[in-house]
Amino acid sequence: MSEPYDLITMGRIGVDIYPLQAGVPLARVETFGKFLGGSATNVAVAAARLGRRTAVITRTGADPFGDYLHQALREFGVDDRWVGPVPGLPTPVTFCEIFPPDDFPLYFYRQPKAPDLEIRPEELDLAAIAAARIFWMTGTGLCEEPSRAATLRALRARDPAAGPADHGDAAEDTAPAAAGAGGGGAGVRHTVFDLDWRPMFWRDPDQARPYYAQALRHATVAVGNLDECEIATGVRDPLACARALLDAGVRLAVVKRGPEGVLAAHRDGTTVEVPPVPVEVVNGLGAGDAFGGALCHGLLAGWELERTVRYANAAGAIVAGRLACSSAMPTGAEVAEVLGDG
Repeated sequence: MSEPYDLITMGRIGVDIYPLQAGVPLARVETFGKFLGGSATNVAVAAARLGRRTAVITRTGADPFGDYLHQALREFGVDDRWVGPVPGLPTPVTFCEIFPPDDFPLYFYRQPKAPDLEIRPEELDLAAIAAARIFWMTGTGLCEEPSRAATLRALRARDPAAGPADHGDAAEDTAPAAAGAGGGGAGVRHTVFDLDWRPMFWRDPDQARPYYAQALRHATVAVGNLDECEIATGVRDPLACARALLDAGVRLAVVKRGPEGVLAAHRDGTTVEVPPVPVEVVNGLGAGDAFGGALCHGLLAGWELERTVRYANAAGAIVAGRLACSSAMPTGAEVAEVLGDG
């Protein structure tokens, strides 16, 4: 097998159709821009912008929009070998409205079913997933079969505690598992659960919670905003959320609090609170994905927790001040400038 990837993400991909006019309802917008989108995909792009070797596991339609997404991934330096077409399903398209500083309604067109929910367990390259220095999965991947089974299969492949009963009768699930979070450098291994709560993809929160709990048992890092953390834990206070996520099985819990900054807590007792980075918001939709890619960069570098979270926070702020998501992801030099390091 080739050198392990720094980061493999698994989840949504699609075409973002964003207005080129701010403060205008969608019905009155006259001009739009077309961009690569999808949370897991954007995280891979963000990490690639910071020099990491990344790939994404997802599915598109067998259509021109699918062709566009392959082209965009390659241009951003993201390996698309595990991005395949699903006949009969169109590539998803997402529209948004832009009302800065904090109102950005999203309209998902994923009917009759999104191709990225058609990822099947038997299609996974479990050896590559297990070997990746970071594997990143999302809550949306748990919302429907066969994506749910595939996501949980990938998590088990990375978990040294997952015994034969967890692996079922699939011999390939015994691929070498990754170690937990905590520590860094060349040997670092992390499995990140992006809580990624999208209520339109679920019947209700009670349907999601058992699957979130199952995923948390295999993850080493959990990342989410307060709404997402509440779905996963049943509590809303940031510190209580972090503690509940640690109790659920992860080693590092990252709670994003928007204008209140970020709280991160590690199982070793380390807790940091990072204030927000002031920014004139243009479109806040890609900020969380930029945060995620930069968080992975810091974890891979083995930085101490506060430095990692400050770096990720700065990357998110940069993208919040730009229109697009994928093409807005910052370089390391841009993040250093915001932090005063360059």
